[in-house]
Amino acid sequence: MPAPTSLPRASLPRVPALLVLSHLRWDFVFQRPQHLMTRAARERPVYYIEEPLFGDWADHLALRRDPSGVCVCVPHIQAGHPPAESQARTARLLAELVGNEQLAEYDLWVYTPMEWPVAALLTPRVTVYDCMDELANFKGAPPELRQREAQLFAQADVVFTGGHRLYEAKCRQHRNVHPFPSSVDTAHFAQARSGLSDPADQAGLAHPRLGFYGVIDERFDLDLIAEVAHRQPDWQFVLIGPVVKIDPAGLPRAANLHYLGQKSYAELPAYLAHWDAALLPFALNPATEFISPTKTPEYLAGGVPVVSTGIRDVIRPYGELGLVSIADGADAFEAACASVLADRGSARHAERQARADEYLSRLSWDTTWQGMQNHMQRAARVNLPESADD
Repeated sequence: MPAPTSLPRASLPRVPALLVLSHLRWDFVFQRPQHLMTRAARERPVYYIEEPLFGDWADHLALRRDPSGVCVCVPHIQAGHPPAESQARTARLLAELVGNEQLAEYDLWVYTPMEWPVAALLTPRVTVYDCMDELANFKGAPPELRQREAQLFAQADVVFTGGHRLYEAKCRQHRNVHPFPSSVDTAHFAQARSGLSDPADQAGLAHPRLGFYGVIDERFDLDLIAEVAHRQPDWQFVLIGPVVKIDPAGLPRAANLHYLGQKSYAELPAYLAHWDAALLPFALNPATEFISPTKTPEYLAGGVPVVSTGIRDVIRPYGELGLVSIADGADAFEAACASVLADRGSARHAERQARADEYLSRLSWDTTWQGMQNHMQRAARVNLPESADD
């Protein structure tokens, strides 16, 4: 049976729908887009449009309703056409979606500049560019990405950045840029402090355990982890997440390095609950210059001490506030890990965790989404025709 091209509409207030053009699959890692769009779906129809699939089929848009209320849309485009024609075909499918769903008005939210040709063919009330990373610095980035971003800047009414370092780079390129660093669902990760059972695939590992979850790609410092694991054979390193854009055969291997694969967002607190330290072992390279790791406040919400390399948006604010230990190079990273392991259960650890909890009490994805909405509403008012104010 073919996938539906329209779905029954949820009963929501009369708020313009939101069309989201993303380079990330909805069911990949639960991160910024999922946090924000699940909140958006509480009050407006949200259509999350993944990158197209290409094959021997007629163009069509497959839709499914996520339990969050988000409608996940996957363009299926006939293979064999030039990129410009394929993107025009995607835009036509989205125009049909707007008609089929009777969207009298909608806003457009863009995550990837590579979809600018699609965005340019749509007629939203407001265009948002949520620049969560400097994608042009990533491995395998298309050479035209920077030009596409300049075109997207010209179309966008408001730009959000995924961190303060990225804001510093983008605020000179658009008149209406606002930083929204990674936030946290504190209650979700605080479950790690409530006595959750140790997951079966790590339950047999000895302590101390030092853990990481997230995408393992060119941003992850494999040499650093390999060296520290070699120096400390009694430390168990638990590495959770998909391996992307690097050859899995090149991952360092040792008896105390444990690759447990990808876990769901719901499972993460149980793993975190049984770690003695949480790690942000990022390489310092162009792909990490602008990142604002979502896992920083998540680790802290779980009550686990954190050791990170010198990522700018971790240093400021977490390192400057003494909430995260910052260390670069194998010697310093090993020493920082040894220090936080020695502090576990101490008064110093309790004091640092209390300060972390106080800081996290001011963060939430709900607050982030509300702040973004406020900027979108202001942009919508600016876009009103003059007669609308008469």
